[in-house]
Amino acid sequence: MSYDVICLRPEADFERTGALPPKTFAITYRAPDDPELPALMKHARVLVIPAVGAKIPAALFENTPLKLVQVTGAGVDRLDEPALRTLGIPVANVPGGSNSAVAEYAIATASMLLRRLAWSDAEIKAGGYDRFRKRMLADNLAGIDGLLVGVVGLGVIGLAVAQAFHRIGARICYFDPAPRDLAAAGAIEAPSITLEALLKSSDVVTLHVPLLPATRNLIGEGQLALMKPGAILINAARGGVVDETALAARLASGQLGGAAVDVYSTEPPGSDNPLLKLEGDAARRLLLTPHIAGVTRQSFAQLFRVSWQNVERALRGEAPLNRVY
Repeated sequence: MSYDVICLRPEADFERTGALPPKTFAITYRAPDDPELPALMKHARVLVIPAVGAKIPAALFENTPLKLVQVTGAGVDRLDEPALRTLGIPVANVPGGSNSAVAEYAIATASMLLRRLAWSDAEIKAGGYDRFRKRMLADNLAGIDGLLVGVVGLGVIGLAVAQAFHRIGARICYFDPAPRDLAAAGAIEAPSITLEALLKSSDVVTLHVPLLPATRNLIGEGQLALMKPGAILINAARGGVVDETALAARLASGQLGGAAVDVYSTEPPGSDNPLLKLEGDAARRLLLTPHIAGVTRQSFAQLFRVSWQNVERALRGEAPLNRVY
């Protein structure tokens, strides 16, 4: 049997958010390693994929009638862009569908690290209530209000994060050679500055750039050395943007106030990942999450609904919205 739509994420993902495709779709749900997938692709008109996962080989798209590859998220780095451009297969994403979730994550993790909330939880459970309370008071810990938050990458998500921090009293600056919305940046009084100046001056640095050759190890040993003592780094962008070995070393040295890491150079991170080898205070300054900064029930429902609407357009022969290339 042939299908108009192949979806590489489980049907259960859509069921639990109430965002199922129209019943008129002839659709099959398959795993990326399904041995029948290459044969099914020879007849499918649309392929739907998650934004996160292993690279999809270019050979899978050759000699297919595909009219659209729809990504149910923002990132398109799983795909071989040159190959799909050569084949003339459009790729569309859902920009901004997880804005609120990522902004909520950035604020929550910044607050947890600045105020050592997870660290104090562990200390109290280990019997260190009095000692750690005295340490927290002596260290004169700051909240977010009035701090300078440096946003690296002022695209759709980066702007949403900047606006969220601004609403709770933070000052904002950003680094982005091609910001998406200068008027919106002006509305929150966020100046554009160099990456070096941002790292030197910001109390919180939050990353929101795609993984490209130009952004791989964008934050390495030299950049981390520029950061203020006690500053916080948040990486909810892509693994590979931050040099994990250099970050582990800076946490171990005590220079950084903390880091929240949601994405890894290899996912899941292996036991040899230097961030997993940190101990003592350095480990307490590190907050790890499993690539879920943009994942909430609400954000998934929005991403899925917009994706299905675009698939419907493609099946009607209309040009897709949010085309990336």
